[in-house]
Amino acid sequence: MSDAFDLAGRVALVTGGASGIGAGICEVLSEAGAKVVIADRDEGGARARIEAGAAHDFVAMDLADEASVVSACAQAVARHGVPWLLVNNAGLQDREMLLEGTVAHWDRIAAVNARGPFLTMREIGRAMVEGGQGGRIVNCASSSLAGQFVGGLTAYMASKGGLAAMTTAAAFELAAHGITVNTVLPGGVGTPGAIGANGPPPEGPGNRKPPLGYCTPRDIAGAVLYFASPAARLVTNQALCVDGGFTVT
Repeated sequence: MSDAFDLAGRVALVTGGASGIGAGICEVLSEAGAKVVIADRDEGGARARIEAGAAHDFVAMDLADEASVVSACAQAVARHGVPWLLVNNAGLQDREMLLEGTVAHWDRIAAVNARGPFLTMREIGRAMVEGGQGGRIVNCASSSLAGQFVGGLTAYMASKGGLAAMTTAAAFELAAHGITVNTVLPGGVGTPGAIGANGPPPEGPGNRKPPLGYCTPRDIAGAVLYFASPAARLVTNQALCVDGGFTVT
């Protein structure tokens, strides 16, 4: 692999890496030489990724629980040193129509999709700053922010929009420490999480087939690898939409 995308010896912490897009991200980062640590609630799925050679270790993390996030981040640092890369990939995609919306649904989505990444950025960001070697943070938001949406995404889009906004704030605050923060906007990917999401049937323009075809987890992972790599050393506060060309239709 070209040195421009070489992550040999770099530690990468990937939330939600046990399945779906996260599994693809772990696979591609491992192929680039990174030592991948999965942070997830699904230990069985994470162990399967490790056995397949797509990850090195696992830490149990519930993004909706602050104590769990703090503990998992501390464990990752204690075992493997300060991560070079944090990938905030884990998220919930459940839908609820606006006029039937509940606070319980809103709070659950926000806790995992927005507050959880805030906590991981805080904890790993502190470790990166104390380590003094710089680092990379990549937040996975959603192409729904670029128009690839369906009904029932009010809470989801609010949480992902908040995550994208946090990217800007974090990129500004962490630039002085040599830490870049960027966003990937994944298009439609037929993951178990997407297929099994709760809520009304997904209806809207997001169902339209992109001209280049639907994305795979590895397609999203390519964007993550770019932001994590030496090739993107001067790239921060940017959003890269990987959507199969949906936004040109």
